[in-house]
Amino acid sequence: MKNIVVILSGVFAVVLAAAVGESPAASGPPVVGRPLPAIELPTPADAAQRRYLGLEPGAKTFRIGQIRAKVVIIEIFSMYCPHCQREAPTVNALYRRIESDPTLSDRVRLIGIGVGNSTYEVNFFRRKYKVSFPLFADADFVIHKQLGEVRTPYFLAVQIEPGGATRVLYSRLGGAEDAGALLRELMQRLSAPR
Repeated sequence: MKNIVVILSGVFAVVLAAAVGESPAASGPPVVGRPLPAIELPTPADAAQRRYLGLEPGAKTFRIGQIRAKVVIIEIFSMYCPHCQREAPTVNALYRRIESDPTLSDRVRLIGIGVGNSTYEVNFFRRKYKVSFPLFADADFVIHKQLGEVRTPYFLAVQIEPGGATRVLYSRLGGAEDAGALLRELMQRLSAPR
């Protein structure tokens, strides 16, 4: 009888989450070689950020697979995370390195998602650490749950396949100590046969 109650409770939780529009938490971080969960982000109001991501102005939200790039690097951060604060200059250097390399500037995009952070907090982080690439708020931890409730900072690199499908190339806690080494590793994974 206890087993039936436990099973029914689990089924009820999944049905309730679907009814209110939330997906259940992933059982772990994104796995290399697998698709990225279908997370949705708000389309930036800033025209320069929309151009950077290759998004049209009209849609309220977009998915990672809609970004016009071969690879999207995603930093999962929190403005309250001391490691994220310490690594901000290195992540900024990674962005500058990508943008200054003609072989990468049209192929690779970088975004950040502030888990548990409001838009105000994300904008405060952007100003304080002079972040030029797009940052998005995840105040209600919806995306954080879809990504397996990873700790911060967490770095993902996702290959955009034809038709907008995604494949995780890189999934790691921390790891932005050396922008050049991180970028080389990502590019090697992109060119490796599947």
